[in-house]
Amino acid sequence: MTWPAIVAVGAAVGAVAAALWYLLIKTEGVYLGRRAVIWLYDVYAGRYDRIKQYDPVTEELYLAQPILQRLGLRAPLVLDVATGTGRLPLALLEQPSFQGRIIALDLSRRMLAQAATKLSPFGDRVWLMHHAAEALPFPDASFDLVTCLEALEFMMDARAVLRELVRVTRPGGLLVLTNRQGLDARLMPGHTFPHEVFARLLREELGLQDVELLPWQMDYRIVYARKPGHSPPAGARSLEEVWRCSRCGAVDWVPVRYGWRCLSCERLVLRGADGVIEADRQSSG
Repeated sequence: MTWPAIVAVGAAVGAVAAALWYLLIKTEGVYLGRRAVIWLYDVYAGRYDRIKQYDPVTEELYLAQPILQRLGLRAPLVLDVATGTGRLPLALLEQPSFQGRIIALDLSRRMLAQAATKLSPFGDRVWLMHHAAEALPFPDASFDLVTCLEALEFMMDARAVLRELVRVTRPGGLLVLTNRQGLDARLMPGHTFPHEVFARLLREELGLQDVELLPWQMDYRIVYARKPGHSPPAGARSLEEVWRCSRCGAVDWVPVRYGWRCLSCERLVLRGADGVIEADRQSSG
């Protein structure tokens, strides 16, 4: 092989390696579609917390306490979308002042398995659900606090997810989000928002108020916003009181031996051995 040919082959290999690094590592599969994103998070689930270097003291000071201070409720009902390994539920549940309940969703089954292990000491104060974010299985105005951290840029339709997050928040309730920044944000065109654009989207398109984008991490700002209006707190209700059947639309579940059954349409949703609710599967009656 001639030297020019060797150089050409090397350049081609380098270009392929760079493309794979960009598509699989830097942008975590988002340009390859939902299945690629889920697959990558499944692959990294077992070491995800070590990669992120989560620290309980930092989580308390910069995540749990600021949220609880703004929320102002001792026993709220919380929805955490794209919960991953259960970072936010764990941070809240470890606070003595928090007496609420949490429903946490994700589409990476292996990430949920990690979350289930960490959150098992808290029993029925937290439910883990395998379900997508674009069509949440809950009625309007169900939650006092709705969160989605470090995830919107990996959604296939971030605006649709945001509309759902707002829909299920009660009037007067708190939303906590993140907005990516820095070089990584610029490397994800179409999936990230400049801060001023994101704030305008929340205020003008989604009608939120008291929008704050505050320094948080190197790659993210944390975002607080209120849903306009006022309603009584949802309170620490049980899952069965807010879970809407995706088949018939009823909130009419009863626990059975291996999961839950909808009394209105007889749909059966199984619960995994680790406690994760397999709500994304189409179970029959």
